[in-house]
Amino acid sequence: MKKTKIHYCLPSITDIERKYVADAVKNSWGKNCYNYINRFEKSFREHLGVKYALATSSCTGAIHMGLHALDIKKGDEVILADSNWVATLAPIIHLGATPVFVDILEDTWCIDHKKVEKSITKKTKAIIAVHLYGNLCNMDALLKIGKKYNIPVIEDSAEALGSVYKKKKAGTMGKFGTFSFHGTKTITTGEGGVFVTNDKKLFDKVLTLSNHGRKKNETKQFWPSKVGYKYKISDMQAALGCAQMKRIKELVNKKRYIMNFYKEKFKRISSIKINPEPINTINGSWMPNLVFSKKSKITTKKLFKAFKIENIDARVFFLPLSSTPPMKKYRNAIKKNVNSYSIASRSINLPSYHNMTHKDIHRVCDVILKIVEQNNLN
Repeated sequence: MKKTKIHYCLPSITDIERKYVADAVKNSWGKNCYNYINRFEKSFREHLGVKYALATSSCTGAIHMGLHALDIKKGDEVILADSNWVATLAPIIHLGATPVFVDILEDTWCIDHKKVEKSITKKTKAIIAVHLYGNLCNMDALLKIGKKYNIPVIEDSAEALGSVYKKKKAGTMGKFGTFSFHGTKTITTGEGGVFVTNDKKLFDKVLTLSNHGRKKNETKQFWPSKVGYKYKISDMQAALGCAQMKRIKELVNKKRYIMNFYKEKFKRISSIKINPEPINTINGSWMPNLVFSKKSKITTKKLFKAFKIENIDARVFFLPLSSTPPMKKYRNAIKKNVNSYSIASRSINLPSYHNMTHKDIHRVCDVILKIVEQNNLN
């Protein structure tokens, strides 16, 4: 008999979400069309402790507008980690700028700050710090570099809701921060994101860009001051977000519980590394990721095969952006971004969603433990 499928990620939807969304469907029209959006933005500002927040249709859109507001353009360079989803890269390409792919660290899988500094040129106009899987970049080092060269550091915190770096929440330390509320994330609006900052001038620019280039206090109807974007979120999506924000502590804590369960189960296996949580940090634990040692000879392909047999979904570690077809001209990065290529070949994301049962988690663990046993690993 085929075992019940275990998905790698699902949202947690309860009666409060259904109630809020039903209310928005019924009432969020005409003069009420921004009610839940305003509430959602306010709740997110308060949660992070930032001055400004703008709900968007995606995290990618938030990054796009933020980079545009920083006047990133053709001929400029933007530094980012090679191990990333294309969502971080796309806005750079759309603006005509040049991505500079930097390797990741062996322990955190986040951008290598030492290699960031070595990659800076006169054309460098921004550094994007992606807090991969809830793991935190070395923000002290990156911000120091940014200050030294007068280059803004941007936090792509799409995966880092709940992560804290030395008492500062992810997304609040750079020039601006962005978050994702895709259906796989810790909280969801279905599709959606948010732009956050403490810089009023920058926020006003993004606010104008977000509304087709119309300024906030423009009195003329349909009068753009520049060509902007359509990256708005709907009130119905925001209603879902408002309900999720009421449960944010519960949702983050459940993610952390699942992550810590995996850590406890695998802590004595030296050939396995799982998401780190250095001193003075909190990992929001969006996505548990296992990395097998090089000596183990365990490959991602082998791991996927084992999970498929057990009817369990899993995800690959982000493949290097420089290895993808659109970035063919950057393929020589394989020679310098050793960790990005190596880790992706011996790693796997583990299922982690709020309603996973203990039985589900044990089933996932058993797959890994079986592989360890079969290959005489420790």
